[in-house]
Amino acid sequence: MKTSHLILALALIVAAAAYRVVAVFVPDLSNLSPIMALAFCGAAYFGRRSLWLVPFVALVASDLWIDRYYAANYGYAWELRGALLRIACFAAALGIGALVARRRTALNVISGVLGCSVLFYLVSNSASWLGDAYYAKTLAGWWQAMTVGHPEYPPTLWFFRNTLMGDLLFTGVFALVMARARVTRPQAA
Repeated sequence: MKTSHLILALALIVAAAAYRVVAVFVPDLSNLSPIMALAFCGAAYFGRRSLWLVPFVALVASDLWIDRYYAANYGYAWELRGALLRIACFAAALGIGALVARRRTALNVISGVLGCSVLFYLVSNSASWLGDAYYAKTLAGWWQAMTVGHPEYPPTLWFFRNTLMGDLLFTGVFALVMARARVTRPQAA
């Protein structure tokens, strides 16, 4: 990959992670961010594993900043367990991206990012169900955590929809940039 295209791809990843931080101040946009797509695209498109650290570190750093912001401004208690769980999801997205990289077709890329989004949704909402005293520890309580959540907040399905849209949009843009990089690569004589 040409250095200029690599820089553009890395800049997209850093910009998307920065967007996560800035979007905290615009509540309507705060969940329309490419959470799992960052790690997924890094592994799916970067051949060198050392480059996978860029999206992973960008995600972890932005996630820790967001946690700290919400703890300081809204009284949410920061928990190491929650941070480690999200980091494990990011690592899983790297693994799924690595699998897709072996045979990167449009269908595999879409399926991969969709799987990453669903994984993050299921894991994070199941963790909320387990750790939040508001939810009954029954199948009905789990279903509430997966669908409507707390009555004072928008339904958790809306958060999933927004996260999925952010993941799909970022992956589409990233895939187009990477395809453009392949097309504009000079041909060897």
